[in-house]
Amino acid sequence: MSNSSSITEFLLLPFTDTQELQLLHFALFLAIYLAALLGNGLILTAVACNHRLHTPMYFFLLNLALLDLGCISTTLPKAMANSLWDTRAISYAGCAAQVFFFFFFCLFLAEFSVLTVMAYDRYVAICKPLHYGSLLGSRACAQMAAAAWGSGVLYALLHTASTFSLPLCQDNAVDQFFCEIPQILKLSCSDSDYHRERAVIGFSLCVFFCHFVFILLSYVQIFRAVLRMPSEHGRHKAFSTCLPHLDVVSLFLSTIMFAHLKPTSISSQSLDLVVSFLYSAVPPAVNPLIYSMRNQKLKDTVRKLSENFPYE
Repeated sequence: MSNSSSITEFLLLPFTDTQELQLLHFALFLAIYLAALLGNGLILTAVACNHRLHTPMYFFLLNLALLDLGCISTTLPKAMANSLWDTRAISYAGCAAQVFFFFFFCLFLAEFSVLTVMAYDRYVAICKPLHYGSLLGSRACAQMAAAAWGSGVLYALLHTASTFSLPLCQDNAVDQFFCEIPQILKLSCSDSDYHRERAVIGFSLCVFFCHFVFILLSYVQIFRAVLRMPSEHGRHKAFSTCLPHLDVVSLFLSTIMFAHLKPTSISSQSLDLVVSFLYSAVPPAVNPLIYSMRNQKLKDTVRKLSENFPYE
């Protein structure tokens, strides 16, 4: 292929070439997808229906659940369709849309911005409780959420436009089960454009590092404040509101960092496939479980919803 204008579709990498195993993968993907839909849907319903949960912490949790739903819906439905129908094809426009929504919902800016704001919420609640209402009023929360979503859109547009402006001449086979930028960059035949996108990725890592430092410093201050509390009950209550967020941040960081910073010596096509599945599908399915198990108010609300559902 001489350039990207001649490419009308891409070929995604299948998990296996055996039809029986493809159906098994379809069943696994479907189970994980339904678990993510159910878990995040329950969080959205619980926060919307219980007025006691109309606080900044749960407002940002609602935003995180929306991002998780968007993230897993970007990759798994197409993977399920390909496994079920034994196909590999995705259209050029579909690939571009997948790259955009994957970067918007799953990677770095939007989700990490929400996680950073959630850390700030816990910092203000524990370290500056008297100023909580003024620093995290409804207007301030809406502005921070809008900034997180807006920066995510701009970030995704930047990467998508930069990637799909590259001339592609190295075939149309993408070595991944969804359209992932590093794999698309391998198809580029322009070194200068390739390095331009790598520079954009480098800038993204700098932004990622700034968010990470902010979260780290927030929790240093939180732990210092909690350890100074005279009441053991107060320390336990403060820790119980922070632990779910810490678990989610740890899961997000560990999967992303292992996927993108693992040594090339252990890299292989099969490993890259599994790792990409882990960081794109597992956190959106596991995050609701972490919050529902660790957060008593959310757990009680979900229980009441499940008890009342058959009667309403």
